[in-house]
Amino acid sequence: MSEAEQVPASAPEAAVAAALDALNATDSNGTEALNATAKFVATPEGTALAYGSLVFMALLPIFFGAIRSVSCSKSKNAADMPETITSRDAARFPIIASCTLFGLYLFFKVFSQEYINLLLSVYFFALGVLALSHTMSPLMSRVFPASFPNKQYQLLFTQGSGESKEDIVNYEFDTKNLVCLFISSIVGVWYLLKKHWIANNLFGLAFALNGVELLHLNNVSTGCILLGGLFVYDVFWVFGTNVMVTVAKSFEAPIKLVFPQDLLEKGLEASNFAMLGLGDIVIPGIFIALLLRFDVSLNKNSRTYFYSSFLAYIFGLGLTIFVMHTFKHAQPALLYLVPACVGFPVIVALFKGELTEMFRYEEASPEEAGAKDDSSESEKKDQ
Repeated sequence: MSEAEQVPASAPEAAVAAALDALNATDSNGTEALNATAKFVATPEGTALAYGSLVFMALLPIFFGAIRSVSCSKSKNAADMPETITSRDAARFPIIASCTLFGLYLFFKVFSQEYINLLLSVYFFALGVLALSHTMSPLMSRVFPASFPNKQYQLLFTQGSGESKEDIVNYEFDTKNLVCLFISSIVGVWYLLKKHWIANNLFGLAFALNGVELLHLNNVSTGCILLGGLFVYDVFWVFGTNVMVTVAKSFEAPIKLVFPQDLLEKGLEASNFAMLGLGDIVIPGIFIALLLRFDVSLNKNSRTYFYSSFLAYIFGLGLTIFVMHTFKHAQPALLYLVPACVGFPVIVALFKGELTEMFRYEEASPEEAGAKDDSSESEKKDQ
């Protein structure tokens, strides 16, 4: 679920599908059953605190990730370029996600869970440090004083020579980025050594925010295809089999947000957690971010579609928690989130008479946007 992995531009379709698969495949139904320890009975206060905290943490990366996705779509920095998901990617993703999920299930059945999670911990340590560093970077730019000596650096790996020379890695960074990387590394070591739930959540929030910011749907139709496919995927693997729940319980990685129900009794050492999979944040989140960019494209100084979908997400997540708590059974959160996040904005568009305009909205890829900007600049120079 939330490994908002940086996908290589050389294979965008496969890479985006793989990244999104990681976001949702280990999603553990969205909000995992609270009574992970059968003997533990949560107090009403502990349950309310856990649920409320999960909802609040889920909203943060969606809100700020969507806002950052607007500037990200206009960025000319290669490191901040979004990865565009096409309708073809969206259509085949549920199949790839299902294969990966079942593959993980077989791995946990055949091989030792301890060794698999050791490898995953190292893998997510590296990803988490990079994701948290990228998340903190804009904040650090505001914290540091203008007099701070901010030196520029470039990491460059090339292949070939002469005219056939091409860049493999071309990453520009500065002193502030190095400070962010150092702080993120401290959090990473804390996570590796203690697996503390706060460290887990810091990485999880960073993954989710990066996913919402950097994974872009090219239009609303693609978003409907993706959410519709994952709606079926989530329902099947939660209600039809025990595969998703089994993988989620075996998977020790920051791919879910957790909050202890026994925090009031045990403090920071609490160990009975309520959980929310990052897939249930990022998948609806990238659709909500698309609607914010659509609002911006209308040039009406209004964020009607963003706020309607954002409120719909709150409603859908609240309904998921209510049903799960009532029936004491793990729920596929996308069963409730997808109809809410798609249905509410469509109803608003019908009411405002902008449904056709919404579905005609097409977001340019970074390459097309760059070409458009270059042509605009050349036209200005000619004039």
